[in-house]
Amino acid sequence: MTRIILVFGSISGLIVAFLMVGSIALSGPEHSGSGAMFVGYLFMLVALSFIFIAVKRHRDVNLGGTIRFWPALAIGLGITLVAGLIYVIAWDLYFNLSGREFMDVYLASQIEARREAGASEAEIAAFEAEMIPMMSLYENWWFRMPITFTEIAPVGILVAILSAAILRNPGVLPRRA
Repeated sequence: MTRIILVFGSISGLIVAFLMVGSIALSGPEHSGSGAMFVGYLFMLVALSFIFIAVKRHRDVNLGGTIRFWPALAIGLGITLVAGLIYVIAWDLYFNLSGREFMDVYLASQIEARREAGASEAEIAAFEAEMIPMMSLYENWWFRMPITFTEIAPVGILVAILSAAILRNPGVLPRRA
């Protein structure tokens, strides 16, 4: 079970890290609106679909075609943890290698988006004043890493729960002889 968690967690983590860093590098951090967020979570969902594949493989190959909910969930959560750690490390490497300017560019793009939406200068100033302390906290790895992990963890937990619930039924995608 540990081998499956490490192998499939690494595959998922490398896929999501590569897609995340690649999309930011190609589009730039200034393209970080809701469309980019949707694409990012779609990348996570695609990468974390390996949870389903891993649980099914473990059920069919190692357990003879049946698995209970809790062991299946444990596999999914383990894969989520490994993939999340790889994602966090990849983001932190990108953040540090790119000159740590992501937050400055992100803030500037968010202010510009608020201007285009018709926000008043007072609202923009209040938003900027609210974001400055967050930006200084984000410079610290002990704050940045857990925040980054909370981006991917809910997707992995959801996929793990759904995979465990579906695959506990041996009649769903039964083992082939």
